[in-house]
Amino acid sequence: MLVNCVAYEAGRKLGDIDKREISDYLARPDCFVWVALKDPTAEELDQMREEFGLHELAVEDAHHGHQRPKIEEYGDSMFVVMNTLELLPTDELNTGEINVFVGRNYILTSRQGTERGFQDVRQRCEREPDLLGHGSGYVLYALMDAVVDRYFPVIEAIETQFETAEDQLFSSGSSRANIEALYYVKQKLAALRHATGPLHETSGKLFGGRVPQVCTGLGDYFRDIYDHLTRLNQAIDSLRDMVNTAIQVNVAMITFSETEVTKRLAAWAALIAVPTFIASVYGMNFKNMPELTWDFGYPAVLAVMVALDLYFWRRFKKAGWL
Repeated sequence: MLVNCVAYEAGRKLGDIDKREISDYLARPDCFVWVALKDPTAEELDQMREEFGLHELAVEDAHHGHQRPKIEEYGDSMFVVMNTLELLPTDELNTGEINVFVGRNYILTSRQGTERGFQDVRQRCEREPDLLGHGSGYVLYALMDAVVDRYFPVIEAIETQFETAEDQLFSSGSSRANIEALYYVKQKLAALRHATGPLHETSGKLFGGRVPQVCTGLGDYFRDIYDHLTRLNQAIDSLRDMVNTAIQVNVAMITFSETEVTKRLAAWAALIAVPTFIASVYGMNFKNMPELTWDFGYPAVLAVMVALDLYFWRRFKKAGWL
């Protein structure tokens, strides 16, 4: 679906144009066209490929989707893939994708799997005509900056969920529920890492050394994105270590709890075993057992049983087994 098709010249918006007029504006020397698509069909992508002369491999990747974040060069043009992440009201993490085709006089965006668009990015660019005068390269920076900035609220929400799970760690609640909550946090961190890690690796090629032609003169801006991604990845790694530690502590507490139960069972088993053993001796019914004919034999044996159980009970109590 076509969302926007706008022409710009010398950093100023000329206006919305029909997609059939794209080639006319591309012929102008200081003009570039910004087209935005949402969940495009194969036919729409083919139309854009013909209008802008897009590389067929890049178009194929955009059509199939589910690509790893990357930045690829095809001659004088670029193909950028980024993952979008947003927390739903149900606390689920929704993962989408935005594909960006960038050339000297055009920029084409195609987003899939996400409802939130980039109208705010377009407004920001139009408020900064001096920077927009750099052309499609600055629009690429603004889009990447917006995608990366949207990662920060996600990691803040994940940190809050982790703190909630951590508070429950030493409570009397279900240890299984705690582990499930921690794994849920770890799952979200993995999704965030899959989005930021590859993008961090590839964004370094947009500043310093040989940079793509459309990014010339914007090195400081792309370096800022790289720095933000570095901070994000460090925060993800730190939080992931804390989650792993919390899971280990929870498992250790479960093991400790099971050990306590085992000790209590062993103590009660010992208390029962003592009188059971004495009773079993007298249950063997041998003839020559002097105590059988002794008037005080029965109460004496009971007294010995009680005395031994009391002795063991005090020892187990002192050792913390009871």
